[in-house]
Amino acid sequence: MREITEKANEIRDVINYIKVFKNALAVIHIDDEIIGSPLLPSHIHDISLIHEAGIKVIIIPGARTQINSALEEQKISWQIKNGFRITSECAMPEIKTAAFDVANNIMNILAGEHLTAVIGNWVKARGKGIIDGTDFGCAGEIDKIKIEAIKQTLDNGFIPIFPCIGWNDLGKPYNISSAELAAQIAILLKAEKLFFILPNAKITKEEFSLPNEIALSQDGNIPAMNVEMLSKILKLNSNSISEKDSHKEKLLAIFALAKNACENGVARIHILNGNTEGILPCEIFSAIGSGTMIFNDGYGDFRPMRGEDIPSVLSLMNPFIKSGILLPRNFQMLKSQLYNYIVYNVDGGIHACAALKKYDDDQAEIYSVAVDESYGNMGVGPKMINFLLEKAKSLGAKSVFILTTQTADWFEKLGFVADEIDSIPKERKEIWSEERGSKVFRISF
Repeated sequence: MREITEKANEIRDVINYIKVFKNALAVIHIDDEIIGSPLLPSHIHDISLIHEAGIKVIIIPGARTQINSALEEQKISWQIKNGFRITSECAMPEIKTAAFDVANNIMNILAGEHLTAVIGNWVKARGKGIIDGTDFGCAGEIDKIKIEAIKQTLDNGFIPIFPCIGWNDLGKPYNISSAELAAQIAILLKAEKLFFILPNAKITKEEFSLPNEIALSQDGNIPAMNVEMLSKILKLNSNSISEKDSHKEKLLAIFALAKNACENGVARIHILNGNTEGILPCEIFSAIGSGTMIFNDGYGDFRPMRGEDIPSVLSLMNPFIKSGILLPRNFQMLKSQLYNYIVYNVDGGIHACAALKKYDDDQAEIYSVAVDESYGNMGVGPKMINFLLEKAKSLGAKSVFILTTQTADWFEKLGFVADEIDSIPKERKEIWSEERGSKVFRISF
């Protein structure tokens, strides 16, 4: 029965997110190592499914590995400095060919999915020139992106593909950063989502210095963080990269791009492990996803419960009721106490709830605390309790108590201390069950 319930919740998530992101724009950067992976056709298949679900898609593939191979074959030397390839102008035909070969490969796979893609020269670039005595040769900077032409392509139902090449006004080509291009396109087109599909894109404390307050998933990855937390991680790791640490260097560069995109209007940036099949639809069509999401503080909010939320809240509570953590509730009970409840809402889905009741003797009670298991490591529970504590203060409560049988440790960690059962209001004591034996924990203001 539990398996059916879990499947039903997954299906509800999918239906909800198809509705939420209908006609939204997703900009997808695919790292060059993933381009050469056997999983590329699977990722492109998932992109086609996303497109068919009504989400507009732009693809920006990386081509560093493919360009390396082309230059090695022609015995053309190069070096990488500050993330840019430095080589002479004679290398540009090989760079351009390799970049367009990658784009054409993706276009051909999409054609096999019965979708039409377009490779265009939508990017105006300028040469980086000479910086601190270093001539960056054919490396370029993004100067301008032809936004209206891209919008027209999207409106026609096509998928734009951007090779990592830009041209100046005289038609001279430059090699530009595909990751930076993806971030700039997402900003200028006000994309709802920006994806970076990278190899082994886990963000763990084994590889990175992380703030103590960061929430980790069960496998040690960061499931989600706001842009403020991302800034802390960038600061903590800014001077900790060795010459051999190219993977960490790549991720930190992506973090910097994600921070800039988030601060300039892109609602959500997702860093995904491209070595995992199906990672993209799992990230889009589920509330918690499978990678790391970076968001502005507008992601998820606490609000009063509404009548239409009750079925979702009951479904959320059901596992806790079955395990004996919560007392049974039904529709009428929740409806009669509607104004006591708050919910944590993400894209129209309810993923946590709790209630607050103020008594006449300046005590208040927090009860019916339930958090979606998927959000257990995201700090939603403590934030919800703090939200209700502040609300209790505003109502004039001098203290807040909770009654619990199995979650005493969790509440003690939040600052609640044990108290006597006789300390709670008389009307609450009258419905307390000696058989259940709930213990009292309290915070005083």
